[in-house]
Amino acid sequence: MDTTTIQLSKETKEKISSFGTKGESYDDIIKRIYSLAVKEQLKDFLFSSEKTISIEEARKELNKKWPKSK
Repeated sequence: MDTTTIQLSKETKEKISSFGTKGESYDDIIKRIYSLAVKEQLKDFLFSSEKTISIEEARKELNKKWPKSK
């Protein structure tokens, strides 16, 4: 695995380390935090009410496009 060096303030380093457990590397901690953030973003996206309509509104639009034949 290739590695790199990133610069962090001592404050940020301490905050990241507070999420870790004994023997866990910073790489492990950051990977876990990233995984949780991705899951949270997906949850927010899936449960977002933005650009949604109610079932009643959807039924009205459906009836306009495909009226029941008599």
